[in-house]
Amino acid sequence: MSVHIAPKSLYISIFGALMVLTAVTVAAAFVNLGNLNAPVALAIATLKATLVVLFFMHVKYSSKMIKLVVATSLFFLTILLTETLMDFATRGWVAIPKLMH
Repeated sequence: MSVHIAPKSLYISIFGALMVLTAVTVAAAFVNLGNLNAPVALAIATLKATLVVLFFMHVKYSSKMIKLVVATSLFFLTILLTETLMDFATRGWVAIPKLMH
């Protein structure tokens, strides 16, 4: 098992990138993008999560087995989210009438 020692500057730059992406998330919340609000927020969150997993959780420098576990977890998460969204998209939504006062 080899140990990878990353320079402190790498962690500082990743932290800086996470702070910039957090500011972008906050800025995007104040911009009306219509139907793109959720996809933009999810894309930024995915990028931040990827940076955290790769560098702070040291997956980038881990063994192939650890990378396989992470990839398998993401695969099953994708399946679960897809099934949930398919259920949501195929429901017959009934409009609720307004209550008369």
